[in-house]
Amino acid sequence: MPQISDKGRLMPESPIRKLVPYAEAARAAGKKVYPLNIGQPDIKTPEVAMEAIRNCTEKVIEYSHSAGNISYRKKLAKYYQNIGINVDENEMLITTGGSEAITFALMTCMNPGDEILIPEPFYANYNGFAVATGVVVKPITSSIENDFALPAIEEFEKLMTPKTKGIVICNPNNPTGYLYSKEELNQLRELIIKHDLYLFSDEVYREFCYDGEEHFSAMKLEGLEQNVILIDSVSKRYSECGVRIGAMITKNKDVITTALKFAQARLCPPAFGQIAAEASLETPPEYFTEVYNEYIDRRNFMVAALNKMEGVYSPLPKGAFYTVVKLPIDDADKFAQWILEDFEYKNQTVMVAPATGFYATPGLGKNEVRIAYVLKKEDLANAMETLAEALKVYPGRTI
Repeated sequence: MPQISDKGRLMPESPIRKLVPYAEAARAAGKKVYPLNIGQPDIKTPEVAMEAIRNCTEKVIEYSHSAGNISYRKKLAKYYQNIGINVDENEMLITTGGSEAITFALMTCMNPGDEILIPEPFYANYNGFAVATGVVVKPITSSIENDFALPAIEEFEKLMTPKTKGIVICNPNNPTGYLYSKEELNQLRELIIKHDLYLFSDEVYREFCYDGEEHFSAMKLEGLEQNVILIDSVSKRYSECGVRIGAMITKNKDVITTALKFAQARLCPPAFGQIAAEASLETPPEYFTEVYNEYIDRRNFMVAALNKMEGVYSPLPKGAFYTVVKLPIDDADKFAQWILEDFEYKNQTVMVAPATGFYATPGLGKNEVRIAYVLKKEDLANAMETLAEALKVYPGRTI
């Protein structure tokens, strides 16, 4: 019988999606399941995007340019220029989601066996992208004790070898909600210059920064014009996860030229997705004000509810719409399955993402889960009440 590839065996399961069968079984049994495991906002997609799809007059859905529609790239360049990122339409590729942007960036800049350094916990799919491209992830652990701030630069240098070619950051961070400051990014800048590394900066949550904090893009770091590769997406900004449109942006012409060859091999990004994404650039400012206020309200409510539970600690996220929560449990994977299979409160249960899948270091995250505050506050209230009751009776409770 033919064998599965080594790469296929190494490919990790998604900690976000692997519990779906248990959630489906819970729903089939009549339970209300609150999905706090995935970053799928219930925020309405901008009407301008929906109208663009409804009113599409194309007679043939043709291939676009492999780099994406020129009209979209020109408008997207203006979006970046308006926030102080000086790029043009020739310094970006439109991709099938941010996922393809990261994959293209790794394939363009790294050889199989090369190493990237990533502060952990990190977006779980980075592990999958690394396996797919043959890149080795070297994690630098951040701690819930200081709300997942950037680890000391000395910790990065300890792990560097001749094969170290880049650093990946997600800012604001998924899964922790931490927002890296301009000062922290400048510390990374010195390291990047010293060792001539790439800096892959995933900034898909740029619009979601709270409490007066401002987002500082890695593209604004002086002297790194040839080193920084920006990863972006419309998924969260416009609540358009399903249109699968992202972007890879860099001033490095060799990187763009090389990445375009990978883009040509997959032909083009989604046609309807580009139509929706281009129209979304006309979203009125009040949309973002409303969304911002909604997430602040949800965040404040949920974090307060979590920290009232005995033995639970959640930092106050400064960005995105996630938090990593410390729970009084023995095993996050067991707990996440147990609460779906064996627990209900008022015929309700919750779905959380075990934090083990967001760490590359074995054994970390065993008593942590990622929770997304992407549901309306009424649903969050029911979910928090259900979680609190579950923790009281969970067989593996540790306090």
